[in-house]
Amino acid sequence: MDDPIPSPYDLLFEAISLIPIRHYLYALFFIWTVFFYNFVEFHFIGDAVLQYFRCGVNLIYNPDSPIYHGVVSRCRTLHGRYVATPWLASPHLQTCFLNFHGLPPLFTYTRKLFRVSDGGTIALDWLTNSHVVDADQNEIRKEDTTPIALVIPGLTSDSSSAYLKHLAYNTAKSGWNVVISNHRGLGGVSVTSDCFYNAGWTEDVRVVLDHLQHEFPMAPLFAIGTSIGANILVKYLGEEGEKTPLRGAVAICSPWDLLIGDRFICRKFKQRLYDRALTIGLQGYAQLHEPQYTRLANWEGIKKSRSIRDFDNHATCHVGKFETVDTFYRKSSSTQYVGNVAVPLLCISALDDPLCTKEAIPWEECRANKNIVLATTNHGGHLAFFEGLTASSLWWVRATNEFLCALSCSRYMHVQKIQESGSSGSGKQEVPSINQGPYLNIAEDGLVVAVNLEENTRRSKEATQVLNQKGPKVKDKRSFNVLCRQTKRSIWLLGYIGMVTGFPLVGMLMNYLFRKKQRPITASKS
Repeated sequence: MDDPIPSPYDLLFEAISLIPIRHYLYALFFIWTVFFYNFVEFHFIGDAVLQYFRCGVNLIYNPDSPIYHGVVSRCRTLHGRYVATPWLASPHLQTCFLNFHGLPPLFTYTRKLFRVSDGGTIALDWLTNSHVVDADQNEIRKEDTTPIALVIPGLTSDSSSAYLKHLAYNTAKSGWNVVISNHRGLGGVSVTSDCFYNAGWTEDVRVVLDHLQHEFPMAPLFAIGTSIGANILVKYLGEEGEKTPLRGAVAICSPWDLLIGDRFICRKFKQRLYDRALTIGLQGYAQLHEPQYTRLANWEGIKKSRSIRDFDNHATCHVGKFETVDTFYRKSSSTQYVGNVAVPLLCISALDDPLCTKEAIPWEECRANKNIVLATTNHGGHLAFFEGLTASSLWWVRATNEFLCALSCSRYMHVQKIQESGSSGSGKQEVPSINQGPYLNIAEDGLVVAVNLEENTRRSKEATQVLNQKGPKVKDKRSFNVLCRQTKRSIWLLGYIGMVTGFPLVGMLMNYLFRKKQRPITASKS
């Protein structure tokens, strides 16, 4: 009798049992490696194979932009490639490593407390070039002309953050004076008023810049914003337009549109982990100032918040007097202010930023503004951009310093537009009328022209500048009579022309009498 045919499953089980266990371990390790490589979004293999094609810096700018052609075109870093540190070739690893360690340089700031008019206190942490180069902590003199870089930190960050230390040290080493304007309640300073900072609060930037301009009137001012600080900076630039005292600015990893960012950070599991981590940081900030939040906001809601949106609902909306969270996000987003930026602005963003999505970047708005150059990289994480085998430097810090140094040495720096003090209450500047006085301009050929005060003043200044450039002043000895003889004109004719142009009513009367007197003579001749 024939043997029964074994079941296919029995044969499969018997074949599987013949495979060594170590092979299963190898297969399990391979599967786990592939899963982890994709989960943390590693790009080490892609960088190694396609480094030349995938690691270039993409620049977005207006074709007629003088900032690109005159400044950015001279920046080798922005025209090169960014290659991430091999063992940090992941946006999540870069971002986490920056926050947990970051390898910051070792130095100490010089702190000055600035009291705002509403009673609030802002800690200004200084790092000067002399401190870095000569270890000299002397105060900056009022007549110092060294450029000053004002740094606006990100959410719940202060001057002790690793990325800010990288930025401050390398910028000061490049010959600049750096001041970090810590947000209210951060940097170890208590909140001394009922006003807190938020993602759209630009008043502190405004008053700090006015303070710096008053204290150091000879030093050109620049600004660097990071993360939420970049959103605040761009919003401030759009609000001020030509009136800002800043000569140039840089925005790093800006969220741009807070509504889109809110939707993005709740979309996937990895983003929700960041959302929860930032919420814990905000709750820690609120605990430092519990008495104020208990009085001004919903303290129980703050303690139970599980996301940034929850915290903004129970804290920011109450303190900032916003109707809803979406209203706060909409009014605080900097995207709507991009078109009004009148200052040379470099914006740097990583397309794999796990916190600030590329979907919020205002590509066309940046391209339409001649003052803005947008630089994007495929990798970099959030405020990280580690480079080199030892991850001892940040690429965006190097690009920022190169841009600011090139801008400060060029003629494309912004010049503040100061409003005339003689403007009327309606906002329209009063132009002096020609009837207000006989402002005469006598040319070399004797021609007399009536001009307004503004044009006469401008021409006088230009003439003075020309004389100063050509050499010492030479006294003009030609008299009014000599000028008249050269042109074969009568002094009375010149006086008549001046009277007609300077005082139209008197001139019309004289013209009428003169014609009436000459009419009979003309008739007798005919």
